[in-house]
Amino acid sequence: MTSPTALRPTAEATKEDFAHVRDWVFDLDNTLYPRHSNLFSQIDLRMTDFVAEFLALPKDKAREVQKDFYRRYGTTLRGLMSEHNVDPDAFLNFVHDIDYSWIDPDPALGDEIKALPGRKFIFTNGDRNHAERAARQLGILDHFEDIFDLVAADLVPKPASETYDKFLGLHRVDAAHAAMFEDLARNLQVPKSLGMKTVLIVPQNFETTFGDAWEHEGREGEHIDFVTDDLASFIRRIRS
Repeated sequence: MTSPTALRPTAEATKEDFAHVRDWVFDLDNTLYPRHSNLFSQIDLRMTDFVAEFLALPKDKAREVQKDFYRRYGTTLRGLMSEHNVDPDAFLNFVHDIDYSWIDPDPALGDEIKALPGRKFIFTNGDRNHAERAARQLGILDHFEDIFDLVAADLVPKPASETYDKFLGLHRVDAAHAAMFEDLARNLQVPKSLGMKTVLIVPQNFETTFGDAWEHEGREGEHIDFVTDDLASFIRRIRS
């Protein structure tokens, strides 16, 4: 299913809607690889373990703190840095020590991304090593110009406006000729305000049972141009 009408009425995406796009910007987690792969659940659990050990908290309390930081700061790491001066390298290395074989290779997605005209970027709140390993497992790593990760963003995560500005400036991306694909609606507000075409990636069949309730907030917002639960098919449609 790729119809964007499941969340709010919008026109069906066409090639003409994206004819002006020269730079294609993709989030990583639950965007380039699907949420049903459940890879992020490994990261999520390791974040809870890290918070529990670092703050000497029981697991249930650590999880509450983790999720509170995620919502208020954009990432759990940012909250830990702001309130507890955590070493970011220690956190990133620990939480990304996971099994990437949970992701199924997706040659069809790779073919579609490769065929897009212009440059392609990964823009993630994770680190470069995580992005490279996930994209390599998908079989799509070689199709990207570069990866803009949390370290390149000076550890300031999306949706902070300065992080988008830093990305655009570093890679000389003209927002008026760019499109961004994301699984969190709030992370598309700034791109839309800058003039980017925005595409929200949702779980298959638009299920809202995955993730925290707040992650689904804003899906009906005017900053969302299109919605899809099948990224490869969506790209195929706007190319043809």
